[in-house]
Amino acid sequence: MSRFSTFGNELHSGERSLPIVTRRKWWYLASATILVILAVITGVRGVNWGIEFTGGSEFQISHVQNPDQSLARDVVREHVPTNEPRISQVGGNILRVQTEELSTDATKALSADLAKAYSVPAEDVSSSFIGPNWGGDVTAKAIQGIVIFMLLVTIVMALYFRNVKSSIAAMAALMHDLLFTVVAYGAIGFEVTPATVIGFLTVLGYSLYDTVVVFDKVRENTEGFLEQTDATFASLVNRATNQTLVRSINTSVVALLPVGSILVIGAFILGAGTLKDISLALFVGIIAGTYSSIFLAPSFLVDLRKGEKAIKNHTARVERTHEKDVATA
Repeated sequence: MSRFSTFGNELHSGERSLPIVTRRKWWYLASATILVILAVITGVRGVNWGIEFTGGSEFQISHVQNPDQSLARDVVREHVPTNEPRISQVGGNILRVQTEELSTDATKALSADLAKAYSVPAEDVSSSFIGPNWGGDVTAKAIQGIVIFMLLVTIVMALYFRNVKSSIAAMAALMHDLLFTVVAYGAIGFEVTPATVIGFLTVLGYSLYDTVVVFDKVRENTEGFLEQTDATFASLVNRATNQTLVRSINTSVVALLPVGSILVIGAFILGAGTLKDISLALFVGIIAGTYSSIFLAPSFLVDLRKGEKAIKNHTARVERTHEKDVATA
């Protein structure tokens, strides 16, 4: 830990510097490669849509002594031979069985047979029908919220940093995080539920916070930079990224510990769908947000501004000054 702290102090003071911005093409390539791989896996496996999006009938069997999922699968196949049910364990003694939409009579018959198969009273098997419209409405509202969120944040960041290109760079990094979280979630194969959508929306706030911290340091380092010839705009951005590197990692680790604990408890101990759905989206999103705030957002900013006349002229002056210093030495 002391070595990591020393490493952070050296980065902040400038004694050591990692070539993050100068090697930005490698980070772009790495991000694109990972996104394509995850997207292909998701495409091959198919998105595991929850019943809220597809619609269907759901049965919950309580006080199960033997949580053998094959019993429920066999019972459903007897009633609906063409449908492969989704069966999951919720907690220690509850089974959830999801099927296609069934009629009232078919629902009653299946409930009775499920109770018989697991040797529980008929009242311990509850049934409900979920229409696909609700999940669709949640998704539509989420998309609408994302669009409004992005527009408002773009305006606020442009006013705060006094540069619209900072907003564009931050939004590009934000879209990377959202896309990365979506394809990673799909590749892992967890069921997509409204809770998952909530997790995706939560990722936006965390990712943006991390990027703003880095950009705030960039603004501090680049204030009045055109008046000096010691460093280019790109090198000053790289310095700011190095100075906030350890802070970003520490913040992410602190956030990942409780989220990871919730993910483990929800997925492997309690089997609670809502917990694991939200926590997986958050876990992946926090990692993606930390990565993008360090390796992508500052690089996007440099690429967006390097074509400005003032920055091009300043970069040329710095390079000529360095060449003269080398020649003199």
